[in-house]
Amino acid sequence: MREIVPCLWFGDNNCEEAIHYYMGVFPNSTIHSIELYPDEHLDEHFEGMTGKVLTAEFSLNSQKFIALDGGPIFRFTEAISLVIECEDQAEIDYYWEKLSHVEESAQCGWAKDKFGLSWQIVPHNMNELSKTDTQIQKLMKMKKIIISELEEA
Repeated sequence: MREIVPCLWFGDNNCEEAIHYYMGVFPNSTIHSIELYPDEHLDEHFEGMTGKVLTAEFSLNSQKFIALDGGPIFRFTEAISLVIECEDQAEIDYYWEKLSHVEESAQCGWAKDKFGLSWQIVPHNMNELSKTDTQIQKLMKMKKIIISELEEA
């Protein structure tokens, strides 16, 4: 086996917009290819999909992804999230600002972006910062993680 590659199904036909947005958020990011649906007049199965993304391959900070515009049949849920292990509070603040767009979904470092994808924006040493009952209680009250508060707890 070569690798495990996440595949993201965008239900609002905004795959290409999302990929370009993520390119601006993550360093070392590259679009490898974007293939669009063929003209819907050629095949009735593609009705309404002309110009949308059939498949895209891209990398965010060197992590490969595949994505597509699949229509509204399936949506992202919090059942799966992508974890960003941050080096420090400045990095947490940066990714939180870029990726947290649904206030009511934010909790314990979890954020939902404007495309509905869930992210966990956490310090790289999260295990060390959540060992005690006091730290865990403090963490459960946070939306964005504040490292200094967990260190003090």
